[in-house]
Amino acid sequence: GGIPPGHFIWVFGVARTGSSWLGAMMGDLEGHATWYEPYVGDVFGYAYYMRAGESQRAREDYILGDPHKEAWISSLRAFVLDGANARFPVLGENGYLVVKEPNGSVGAPLLVEAMPESRVILLVRDPRDVVASLLAAQRRGSWGAGEDSLADTDPDEFVRQRARMYDASFGKAWEAYEAHRGHKVVTRYEDLRYDTKGELEKIYSSLGIPIEGEQLRRVVEKHAWENIPERQKGPNKPRRKAKPGGWQEDLTPEQARIVEEITTPIMTEFYPGWERARATPSD
Repeated sequence: GGIPPGHFIWVFGVARTGSSWLGAMMGDLEGHATWYEPYVGDVFGYAYYMRAGESQRAREDYILGDPHKEAWISSLRAFVLDGANARFPVLGENGYLVVKEPNGSVGAPLLVEAMPESRVILLVRDPRDVVASLLAAQRRGSWGAGEDSLADTDPDEFVRQRARMYDASFGKAWEAYEAHRGHKVVTRYEDLRYDTKGELEKIYSSLGIPIEGEQLRRVVEKHAWENIPERQKGPNKPRRKAKPGGWQEDLTPEQARIVEEITTPIMTEFYPGWERARATPSD
């Protein structure tokens, strides 16, 4: 019994890209459940890619060392499967588990290597909007603010650091997507906002999972931004504006330039023509 490895649907990318919304819609479909932020990719990915240098990874004795990668990759597979089945015992072998893992994307290449049968969604959003969202979240008086936030004391440096984090996290998600031989699909937050049902249809068709249009229509309507109670959204709240291109109001020209410079390859791949669009002010 249990959930088959081929019925895992990973959502990789970065935070503040609409992954909670996508996860909620997919999790509400018949025979689906969503595992929110297991951070399993963070646990293994951070240890493997961030903490261990090349010489550490080459060591015979290092627990995540390359000489015995096959052994610990199969342990990682069991770790994910057991963790999922313990939490979703009733999903069973016909169910699909959506794993919302943007914050664990540093370990995405290891996760797809451990579970080659699984399916992958690479969720991307304009890095400028993501950084603008993070900046707004950390400012004094907002939902994510802490003490002496860099967002208030040195917003340009905050923007630089968050753009680098976007680049690192999304870079690993993208690497996993490229390496994965199974069912996979790229979806842009902007497309999901403009034509939610059409984009979900594209996702399910690319993932090779049959789903009825009526079911999709129901979850799209239930989770539409327009149907979220007003008190639960707006400035200083986690659900802030859901407006593609909002960075033009939120970032200074210099801050936008910082983000563009750090994330140029991502912008060019997923938002072709962005430089030209940049030159003409939007209405």
